[in-house]
Amino acid sequence: MLRSFSYVTDHSGFCGTIKNSPSDFVVTEIEMPEHLLRDTRAESLQKTGEAPLEESSPCLQHPKKLRKELRAEGCRGGAPRPSECDPGWPGGDPSASPDKNQREGEPKVVSGLEEASTLDSLLGKPMSELLSKFACDLKEAWDVKCNADAGTGEFLLGPILDKKNRADLHSAIRQKFPFLVTVTKDNEMIVKGNADYRELCQLVTEKETSDFFKFLDAKLENSTFSFEPDGNKEHRKVVHHFINRKFGKLLETKAFTVTDVNDQPNMSIMVRFRERSGSRKRSAGGFQGKQDLYTAFTLQKENLETLEAIGLLAAELGVLPSDFSYTGIKDKKAITYQPMVVRKVTPERLKEIGSKMEKKGMRIHNIHSACQHLRLGQLKGNRFDIVVRDLKHHSHDSSADLKERISEAMENIKTKGFVNYYGPQRFGQGQNVQTDQIGLALLNEKMVKAVKLFFTPEDTDDPVNNAKRYFLQTEDAKGALVMLPEFKVREKMLLRALNRYGVNHEGCTKGWLNIPHSMRIFYVHAYCSKIWNEAASYRLKIYGSKVVEGDLVFSEENDESVSLNDKVHVVTAPEESANKYSINQVVLPMVGHSIKYPSNKVGQWYHERLSKDELQMCKFRVSPLQLNIPGCYRPILKKVQNLSYCLEGSEKGIEIEDNHLNESKVSLHISFDLDPSCYATACLREIMKCDF
Repeated sequence: MLRSFSYVTDHSGFCGTIKNSPSDFVVTEIEMPEHLLRDTRAESLQKTGEAPLEESSPCLQHPKKLRKELRAEGCRGGAPRPSECDPGWPGGDPSASPDKNQREGEPKVVSGLEEASTLDSLLGKPMSELLSKFACDLKEAWDVKCNADAGTGEFLLGPILDKKNRADLHSAIRQKFPFLVTVTKDNEMIVKGNADYRELCQLVTEKETSDFFKFLDAKLENSTFSFEPDGNKEHRKVVHHFINRKFGKLLETKAFTVTDVNDQPNMSIMVRFRERSGSRKRSAGGFQGKQDLYTAFTLQKENLETLEAIGLLAAELGVLPSDFSYTGIKDKKAITYQPMVVRKVTPERLKEIGSKMEKKGMRIHNIHSACQHLRLGQLKGNRFDIVVRDLKHHSHDSSADLKERISEAMENIKTKGFVNYYGPQRFGQGQNVQTDQIGLALLNEKMVKAVKLFFTPEDTDDPVNNAKRYFLQTEDAKGALVMLPEFKVREKMLLRALNRYGVNHEGCTKGWLNIPHSMRIFYVHAYCSKIWNEAASYRLKIYGSKVVEGDLVFSEENDESVSLNDKVHVVTAPEESANKYSINQVVLPMVGHSIKYPSNKVGQWYHERLSKDELQMCKFRVSPLQLNIPGCYRPILKKVQNLSYCLEGSEKGIEIEDNHLNESKVSLHISFDLDPSCYATACLREIMKCDF
């Protein structure tokens, strides 16, 4: 898939072979912090021997998507505070103070002195004092004036170029001044008053308002917030309406009977985050029914696709493939380690199948209870440990020493990075029909064609390909079902629907709907990835490493209330002349219905390329299959982290001389980390100047 594509570096490279065996290509997913997966409450109960409560305590931050929605709704507050037990539910205490009972390991509220020190160090004392004066003036304007425009000014902090400093500054300002919001535009930080904070202050006390926005800022799943007891029903109704109007998509409210400071019964408004659609079911009598059971583990697999491994596990455990969640698809021809979570399976049950799975190329490690599922893309990156064998010069290059060529390549990749192509495994390397072809058929709503492409066999004589061959020749879905092994879950799901509804447009549509959504959209994403690869190669061929007018660059601003498209800037002619941006900031769109395209020749190329495939730029919704592809942006270039390498003799007694390397007698061992969605094969291609 990458042949004849562009490179970013100009060294000569060298030849070699990768993936001679799975152990030559080891991939380890860099996990999220352990507390995001592990049910720490369950572990502590095991240690203390206490009986578990009926409900799980909060132990996760909200998923990234929800955190973004919170910010988009205007949720700006102070430092995160401890979550509470579920008031009004088993074990809950509606009257618990927001600041009581902070749990070990949860975010600690930073003191005013620490905040001031942080702001002084980030801004300098003069600017920090000016910010404090702006905050005080704004609060005074809110307190004194009654008109809507009171205190609506802005305070400019100036350009903050370092991304980490910007993030620290956003956090420090929110902690010290919960009534302010911070916005970044072209690296310029702007501070202004939070209108929602001001409006709530007019309904409840300032302390309640501050604590409420801290509750929003903490973003802890299952956490709740209690307003002070309030016997005025009409006033409670106004507060209910305010929260529903401003944050109704994210929060829900309910009134509960509590005991006030005089030990008298009273009513209090309780707030909690809404369940996302498709997650845990609600009971009729309360906000939430019994929680699902989740078990987390690390899957080690060898010479298996991720989806194939999940099919084998699901068949053995008697659950659906959709009950498994993971953060990314891993290579087949490799030994890979990745965290997974399975629903409706106990840790004990998972341990029972360990020996059976070893016979099928899998090992299960680090089994423990978890709080929720994982999501695609929720990972920090991957660690690669790779062996390149059969080293030699390219046929056109025999003048320089091979060791020099390797050293030169490594230095270049460290400093210049590589073209961020999707690797060949994204498309089903070596298969007769690649996944992007199926994706294109689905986008064009050619359901029968997509099914037949899906069942196109490889040129081998084994049960799976024999079953596929039989189905294409006879369209006998029932007969093909009998021939397929149990672990081919996707194929069996599709065939069951085809057997029931027929191999026609309607039947094939229902067949695709029978496959989990994550598997359906996988094929469409493969097509989008192919287009991105071609666009990146075209962009580098016509413009090289120069940033030109019409290119798209991504602003790494911290304010997540800004939409994705608003963070993407179109380079102007003056900016091109001033060399304002570097090639490392240029992004290209992954095709979809809600992205902008470059306004230069690359944008025209996208239009022509999609027209060639009978797709228009706004047609990335496949309603019959419930597929919605909004699109996103991907940097053209990427850098490696923690790169190291060494040469090793393949036979005892072979020495690697300082000035000469004997071809084919040594192996190159390379280790490096890559960001999520980056491909080691694309990095190796840039290093070696070889297509795989």
